[in-house]
Amino acid sequence: MGMSEFYGASDDAESLATLHAAVDLGVQHFDTADTYGFGHNESLLGQFLGELTGATRRRLIVATKFGIVRQEGRYERRIDNSDAYVRQACEASLRRLGVERIDLYYCHRRDPSVPIADLMGSLAQLVKEGKIAAIGLSEVSAETLREAHAVHPVAALQSEYSLWERGAETDLLPTAQAMGTAFVAYSPLGRAFLTDAPPQVGELADNDFRRALPRFNGEAGDHNRQLQERLSSLANAVGASTASLALAWMLHRQPHVLPIPGTRRRRHLQSNVEAAALALSPETLATLDQLFTLGAAQGERYPDAGWAGIETARDGRA
Repeated sequence: MGMSEFYGASDDAESLATLHAAVDLGVQHFDTADTYGFGHNESLLGQFLGELTGATRRRLIVATKFGIVRQEGRYERRIDNSDAYVRQACEASLRRLGVERIDLYYCHRRDPSVPIADLMGSLAQLVKEGKIAAIGLSEVSAETLREAHAVHPVAALQSEYSLWERGAETDLLPTAQAMGTAFVAYSPLGRAFLTDAPPQVGELADNDFRRALPRFNGEAGDHNRQLQERLSSLANAVGASTASLALAWMLHRQPHVLPIPGTRRRRHLQSNVEAAALALSPETLATLDQLFTLGAAQGERYPDAGWAGIETARDGRA
């Protein structure tokens, strides 16, 4: 997402170099959406895919999403899950990605006016036609996940999950695990807050959407920075970067979770990948659990406009 929008200026050359470096490091899972940069991010990923050899390309899983409709230059959005829109969006994503089939196709946000059985029927038809290989849902409740899975298997559920956003542990994670549905954790580093250099709101670009995030501002931001400082101290004690520690905690605690840290630059990529090899002691895991209990981070995940189509409650629970 950040390679095309929401995090200040983009650099396509650096983005492409980062994508290639990720492949060299063994990364196989690439996640995008049609709303990121109004198609730019899919086109960027399509360019990257076109630069790979056939054997390398076949090892990768490419996921994209539909359902968020925005006007350029605006954060506000509406949600569209209609059959006509699903098909239109899928065809457009196929073109931009330059592929014949999308490996994993998510409903990015749910429109409650469209029954989940109807939505899954639309997606199942795309599977039947060979346009998509697997179906995913994003930011839905555990109840919706169960209802959808009864119509057609849901391969992946994508929701926000990290040390400072643990609401999914209440219901979503156990439900997905019981169903054999992969849980894909977006913003596993708290939009760069859980790193060695958390962003300072006053230093962010004017078009960086984190300027409007409650968790980055005011008393909530001050409180959360204290949590980050304690996390960073613990990372120093175990000889790891803050980002590596945050990701390693997730990989230890939730073996069926696939985190998707969204770095835009090669210099951050290595520390993210190193998390997969970082061994944490039971004592370190317990300390992290105690520091970041459910609700420890203050402030809501999104400003009001960002809650469109999200079925989980504002405290993160399903």
